[in-house]
Amino acid sequence: MRLTGDLAVLAIVTLLSSHATAFQGSHRDIYNDKREPDLHAHRRNILNTDAQIAEAYDFVIVGGGTAGLALAARLSEDANHTVLCLEAGDTGDAVKSSIDTPAYAYYQSLLGSSYDWAFNTINQAGANNRPISWPRGKVLGGSSAINGMYMVRPSQQEIDAWAALVPGGSENWSWDSMFEGMKASETFTPASSAVQQAGDIQWNAASRGSSGSVHVSYPGYVPPIVGDWTETLANAGIPTSTDAYGGDGWGAFVATSNINPSNWTRSYSRSAYIDPLPPRSNLAILANATVTRLIFSNGTTLNATAVEYAASSTAARKTVNVNKEVILAGGAIGSPHVLLHSGVGPSDVLQRAGVPMQLELPGVGQHLQDHLSTQVTFKTSAETAASLHASNSLPNGVSEATFLSFINSATAYANLSDLVGLDTYQSFQANIMSSLDSSAASLSPSQDPTVIAGYKTIYNVTANLMLSQVGQVEILLSLTGTPQGAQTVAIQAALQHPLSQGQLYITSSDPFESPIIDPAYFSHSADPTIFREGLKLARKLGSTAPLASSANALVEVSPGSSVQTDDEWDTWIANAIGTEFHPSCSCAMLPKELGGVVDANLRVYGTGNVRVVDASVFPISFAAHMQAPVYGLAERAASMIRAEWNLVKSVQAVNASGTGMAPSAMNTTTPNDNHAQNTSGVARVGISFSCSLLIVAATVFVVL
Repeated sequence: MRLTGDLAVLAIVTLLSSHATAFQGSHRDIYNDKREPDLHAHRRNILNTDAQIAEAYDFVIVGGGTAGLALAARLSEDANHTVLCLEAGDTGDAVKSSIDTPAYAYYQSLLGSSYDWAFNTINQAGANNRPISWPRGKVLGGSSAINGMYMVRPSQQEIDAWAALVPGGSENWSWDSMFEGMKASETFTPASSAVQQAGDIQWNAASRGSSGSVHVSYPGYVPPIVGDWTETLANAGIPTSTDAYGGDGWGAFVATSNINPSNWTRSYSRSAYIDPLPPRSNLAILANATVTRLIFSNGTTLNATAVEYAASSTAARKTVNVNKEVILAGGAIGSPHVLLHSGVGPSDVLQRAGVPMQLELPGVGQHLQDHLSTQVTFKTSAETAASLHASNSLPNGVSEATFLSFINSATAYANLSDLVGLDTYQSFQANIMSSLDSSAASLSPSQDPTVIAGYKTIYNVTANLMLSQVGQVEILLSLTGTPQGAQTVAIQAALQHPLSQGQLYITSSDPFESPIIDPAYFSHSADPTIFREGLKLARKLGSTAPLASSANALVEVSPGSSVQTDDEWDTWIANAIGTEFHPSCSCAMLPKELGGVVDANLRVYGTGNVRVVDASVFPISFAAHMQAPVYGLAERAASMIRAEWNLVKSVQAVNASGTGMAPSAMNTTTPNDNHAQNTSGVARVGISFSCSLLIVAATVFVVL
């Protein structure tokens, strides 16, 4: 199914990886067999064929996306640890220009190409019984390679709420821990004085990282209308944020993006963590390798002994052995999909799909959440990025590369009182709380008592956040074109904390068949109400100065004057909404008795050596884009894993069910390269591992 017109831009903004078609019996990049010589340096740790991989690895990472490649780089810093990353998609070399050029996320999108999984949800009652397209990427770098490049962090209250949900969470996942992890992942470069002035941009460098792998900055050019954003929001009652990255992520601001300002290219997990590395004999990355299942040993506690993969549905299945750990980094779709096909999940789902059960774990695929979005569109006489691009013209004194660094980044997070009013937001929230039990009884996708208990827990946390300043709706300014043309401005709204929880499951034993995705959009009645108020705010901004100046001459064209009453809004919304491409929570970090899948050490309950490191482990949806918290998660996870196997207590080890195999002896050598260094706040353990960790890259999904 195609995306609705209003969501085309947002679709591009959060796409992930590439198509996984490959030659049977090999794993060449089928789109780029005739590589130029200089690409060999570009691909130093990326294999051409699985004939080059070893029989076994210490860590096997499933998914070469945002988290997976960060983990691969960090874990292979220890010279005596061997790391394999398996990715279902291609390398991306054949579309390098489309990936590297920021603006091509809009103008040369990989949406709908062979680099798109092209998932669809089942028909959604809240979307006029339409299936909703869920594009996801299949390429090294995952969503970070083709998304809209927003680097927006959650707020401290959200992170601390997550940490409080699981025993040991406060030691590893508090705001202080994640703040340091997110800072460790990035190198922040301020905007030029010209861009800062043009966009009225504010920041606090103390909240940003200075020595991480991912470059974060601002475009080299912004259209003048961006400078109207924060003042317009302030005039509409949404305050300007002077430090949106230090734990208070609400209000209006111009966000940073994952841009390398030295050459105005996208900085994503491959270009940031992998391409700069010298050859590492202990690191192998294999594209076009779809993980089909994990193979477990028999015993009270399941230990993964091998990972099975294939180049395609018709290719021979192959295995690679695991010495220490498997790390699932397939994202909110990929990771539960692999677990289910490995026989780990709800017994009724596995039985119906014909998959032999290895471990009953009812929470796998449950608690699925996503951000819904659409936009109000205005015609304008102002200069937009899309109008300049369409006319093949450049602003005075701006080079093509600098112009093509512009991507949408003006944003705001409105809290519940901003949306429904100071007089009513508390009673609105109280009504939500009063319906907790009835909602759990009628709306939980699973009837398993532990999953229902988890539904209530997530519901309670989500509802309590409504009384805080944390954003409930994100408002974004889009200047890169709409279905109504290049000479338009869109103000988008996206629901951030849905009360609706869905599920993901399988109906076949064929791992090459797509899973069933049911986010249960708008199943809770509060969600469409909050979302509608967000769109009303978007409309209001179009008539608020200075955005509504004579110079901009905004005239609403969608939904238009025919939509005024709440019923008219709701009818229009049902036909216009789509995903903002931020799925999460499907392998939630919760206690097992609350339908949890992983403990505070990211280990899958009931297994001894399987972890999940991606957006699926977040138990609640964040008012943020997924890229920044996933990088922070990966940095923290890498430090935790390295510390555990090196017997170093730089990260708190938490006693929980499903403890791993005991770490063995180690020596003290580390590779001498530019990644074997300390980064702020996250321990860079320099002790090598005699153990082997296998990281399986069965396709990573990470959103913006």
